[in-house]
Amino acid sequence: MSDILLHQGSFCDFLSCETNLKKSHSPIMKKTKRVGQTLIFHNNPKIISGASVVAKRESEGPIGLFFDEISDNCKQDKKCFEKSEIRMMTRSIELALNKTNLRLDDIDMFLAGDLLNQITTSSFVSRELSLPFLGLYSACSTFTESLALGAMMIDSGFYDNILCSTSSHFATAERQYRFPLEFGNQRPPYAQWTVTGSGSTILSNKSNDIYDENIFITSATIGRVVDFGIKDISNMGAAMAPAALSTLMSLFKNTNTTPTDYDLIATGDLGKLGSDILRQLMNEQNYDLGQNYTDCGNLIYNVHQKCYQGGSGAGCSAAVFNSFLLQRLRDGKYKKIILAATGALMSSQTSYQGESIPGICHAVVIERK
Repeated sequence: MSDILLHQGSFCDFLSCETNLKKSHSPIMKKTKRVGQTLIFHNNPKIISGASVVAKRESEGPIGLFFDEISDNCKQDKKCFEKSEIRMMTRSIELALNKTNLRLDDIDMFLAGDLLNQITTSSFVSRELSLPFLGLYSACSTFTESLALGAMMIDSGFYDNILCSTSSHFATAERQYRFPLEFGNQRPPYAQWTVTGSGSTILSNKSNDIYDENIFITSATIGRVVDFGIKDISNMGAAMAPAALSTLMSLFKNTNTTPTDYDLIATGDLGKLGSDILRQLMNEQNYDLGQNYTDCGNLIYNVHQKCYQGGSGAGCSAAVFNSFLLQRLRDGKYKKIILAATGALMSSQTSYQGESIPGICHAVVIERK
């Protein structure tokens, strides 16, 4: 018995010594600070790459020249629209990786989501990637949710490289949430157009030897579910605007900042009507968004394209950020921005049952240092 205890004691001493050695050689991690709903990151979650893939309609909009790849065919020679969406996400991931010195094996975690039941696009893409995978769903705000979670994982020191992806497709989303395209129903003037596109971002705690842009996620504000009783499944901007109000107010209060402290404030996909509603709601709370506010849904389409109030979908903010906004950060045109994607958390069943539409908004602050 004494020999066993002696051996156990020696082994314990060895483990203790090994642990101390590891601690002494590991980098000193600063503690993430939480203020209210906002996490302040101190260990440099860096955006080292981003890529976007869109369809022809999106490429004809105001920022069409910024997208990495454009498909002239909405089906992309696939048998169905769902397979086309899978291909778009796969391509955005490939393009984002090609802009780095990383291989797929270097990615520690894949965070992804989309609008389809059981997030099938993300799950089927993950099947091919064979990476550790966390599937996310926050409707059209899934992209900023993935950036926020990825930044937490990098900042905590658990992971080195994280891949964040989202996508949407007009044809798949319409028959998922509203009516089959063959039905040919009329769209009301306050409706939005689901973006056919995908965006992928790579977060890391290391530099990218190809493009070292020094672009960081410095904070993330996790939103609350807000419901003002909107029941019209076409009026997404009105349903989501109150959630954007809630999150932006929390961000400003938690960080002791105002809209003028940022070069740009971009909501995800409120569209024109939703953006106007948000401006009015913010003014009532004594926050003037001013000229440095825009919406990704407003940026992606021209008026003459007849997309009504603008773009929406999980691929909207992802495609706009990983093309136009990220390029502006690289060029130094923007040094500090807020990306606050919004989501409508309804399903086709809840809408048919007369339920109202809960809204959510997650925001990240991105800085070029």
